[in-house]
Amino acid sequence: MRQQSYRKPEGEDGVSDFEGLKALVTGGASGIGRVTARLLAERGARVAVLDLDPSGVEKPLLGYRADVGDDACVREAVAAAVAELGGLDVLVNNAGIGALGTVEDNDDAEWHRVLDVNVVGMVRTSRAALPHLRRSSHAAVVNTCSIAATAGLPQRALYSATKGAVYSLTLAMAADHVREGIRVNCVNPGTADTPWVGRLLGASDDPAAERAALEARQPTGRLVSAAEVAGAIAYLASPLSGATTGTSLAVDGGMQGLRLRPEGPR
Repeated sequence: MRQQSYRKPEGEDGVSDFEGLKALVTGGASGIGRVTARLLAERGARVAVLDLDPSGVEKPLLGYRADVGDDACVREAVAAAVAELGGLDVLVNNAGIGALGTVEDNDDAEWHRVLDVNVVGMVRTSRAALPHLRRSSHAAVVNTCSIAATAGLPQRALYSATKGAVYSLTLAMAADHVREGIRVNCVNPGTADTPWVGRLLGASDDPAAERAALEARQPTGRLVSAAEVAGAIAYLASPLSGATTGTSLAVDGGMQGLRLRPEGPR
């Protein structure tokens, strides 16, 4: 079994704990992926972003076009990114798409499409990255999962099925690769204030009421921020978390674990 060594952070408050490391973030041109890529770069990593539209990716980040639904495209983009980075230590599997409705509301084609992106897309990227990660003295994979993997949410049957698969995939990958010195974990965000959620709200009959309902189901009374999810991803990817693998980290404002009493007289 290959052992990972502890890396002492450089700089005040450990803000350079990724110094010298190379990271790859899928879906890194917007939302959680964009904030994560920037955070890893701020903390010392060289970061490449894979995205369907990397045109908005700004230096020092490197941008590559990749469709996680296309194996050849993924392999080519990962190879190009790793060549320019000079290696790979961290993979953040963040690319994904949403879906609404019950099991009756989406046809077979849509089920196959969303599963292909959200689950098999992570497989394709991980498969292309693993040979490079095996050469790292600090190898970490973080998958973006969801509270939908562990809590029953209405009108999210297809999306929940994909995230449940991501949760199980994370555990299986962690078991498969721990003896190679590769840690695999996932983050389970609650409803996050991202462009996708913004589009959902904008398409509803009453966006303000819909936002209020989403905020109310999280014990903190607000949506999760992309920065909070990015912070959790960085924690799991950091060399300071070298003993953490096969773990799901909830970033959901207490939605999964807390059962609050209704407000009012006790």
